[in-house]
Amino acid sequence: MQGELEQRPLQSATKSFYSHLQINHFLYLLLFVIGLSLGVIASLCFQSFPFISSRDSLYSFSPSQEPETSSSSSSSSSSWSSTDLARTNGTKHSNDTNVSLKEQNVLIMHDMNDEELLRRASMVPRVQDQHVRPKVAFMFLTKGPLPLAPLWEKFFQGHEGFYSIYVHSHPSFNDTMPESSVFYGRRIPSQPVYWGSITMIDAERRLLANALLDLSNQRFVLLSESCIPLFNFTAIYSYLINSNLSFLGSFDDPRSPGRGRYNPQMQPHIKLSDWRKGAQWFELHRDLAVRVLSDRKFYPLFRDLCRPACYSDEHYLPTLVNILYGESNANRSVTWVDWSRGGPHPGRFGWGDVTDEFLNRIRFGSKCLYNGNETSMCFLFARKFLPNALEPLLRVSPVLLGFDP
Repeated sequence: MQGELEQRPLQSATKSFYSHLQINHFLYLLLFVIGLSLGVIASLCFQSFPFISSRDSLYSFSPSQEPETSSSSSSSSSSWSSTDLARTNGTKHSNDTNVSLKEQNVLIMHDMNDEELLRRASMVPRVQDQHVRPKVAFMFLTKGPLPLAPLWEKFFQGHEGFYSIYVHSHPSFNDTMPESSVFYGRRIPSQPVYWGSITMIDAERRLLANALLDLSNQRFVLLSESCIPLFNFTAIYSYLINSNLSFLGSFDDPRSPGRGRYNPQMQPHIKLSDWRKGAQWFELHRDLAVRVLSDRKFYPLFRDLCRPACYSDEHYLPTLVNILYGESNANRSVTWVDWSRGGPHPGRFGWGDVTDEFLNRIRFGSKCLYNGNETSMCFLFARKFLPNALEPLLRVSPVLLGFDP
C-alpha cells in the first residue's frame, strides 16, 4: 500500500509531462501551418507585381528629366545626368558588381560560330528595358596587347555596372590580364583580321554581336588599342546615353579615294549616289546596332565586290546606314583622328606630343551639334597614341581628364 502511494505522484508527474509535450507539439504544428499559409499568400501577391531584382532596386533612379525624343529612334531611354551617375558611384554595391561580371563572362564564354552568333544577336530586343540600368559597351579591336590599359583602368575605376568591355584580339595572342584588371576575361572568340579586307568588318560584327547579347548594353563604341578617352567616365557616359543619335562618320567623297572605289556591279542595290565613306570607329545606339547586325543584303556585296583599293571598313557601315537609317545618324564620329599629314594611315602621337594644350585642342577645338544644340564637345576619344605616350597621359589625367590619381 505504501509503495502504491509512492508511485502515484510519479505517475501524475509523468502524465503532466506528456500533456505539456503534446501541447508544445500542437503549438509548433499550428505555427508551422500559419507560417506556410502566410508564405503561400505572400508568394501569390508578389507574382502580381513586375519582377525587379534586388540588384536593380539598388540602382534604380528617377530620371533627372524626360528624354528628348527623335523621330529617327524607335526606342526611348531615360535621361541620365552626371549627377545621377555620381550619386550612384558614391555608394558601393559589391554584390551587384560581382553578379554583373559573372553574367558578362558567361555571355562571352560561348562556343557559337559566327553564323550562330549573328543569328542570335540579330533577334535580341532593340528597345531598352526600363527596369535595367543602361550600360555602354566598350569594344576594343586589337592586334594583341593593350599598351594603354593602365589609363583605361583609371577611366573605368569606380563605375562598375555602367559599362561592359569586349576585346577582339588575334586568336594566337596568349597574354592574359591579371584578375584585378577590368580587361580580365573580356576576350571574345576571335578570328584573324587582315588590314583592308572584309575580315575587319567580320571582327566588328563579332564584337557587336557579343555585346548585344547583354540586354543592358544600350550604346556601343568601337575602339582600338591606340585610343584614349578625352574626358572622364561620367562625362562620356552621360553624353552617349542621353544622345538622340548614333555617331558614325558618313560623307560623299567625290575623289578617287571615295567614289573612285565604287564598283558598278553593286547596282541596283547600291547606286553611286548611295556610296559613302567614313572612319570605322563608330558609336551606335542599340536599335541601330541590331538593325546593322541584321543586314543580309549589303554585306555579301561588300565581301565579294569591295576589295583593295576598296576598303570595306571605310565604306560598308557608312553606305549601309546612309541608305537605310540615315535619320538615326549624326554623320560624325566621336573619335578624333589626325589625317592632316596625308597618306594611308593617320598621324601617331608619342611621349613628346602629350601636353595640356594639345589635348585641349582636341577636346574643345571643334564645333558640332549635339541633340540639336551647338557644342564644342565633339570628340570623346582620340587615336593613334603610341605605347610611350602612357606615362605623360597618366601624369596629366588627374587634372585634365578628371581621373582619380
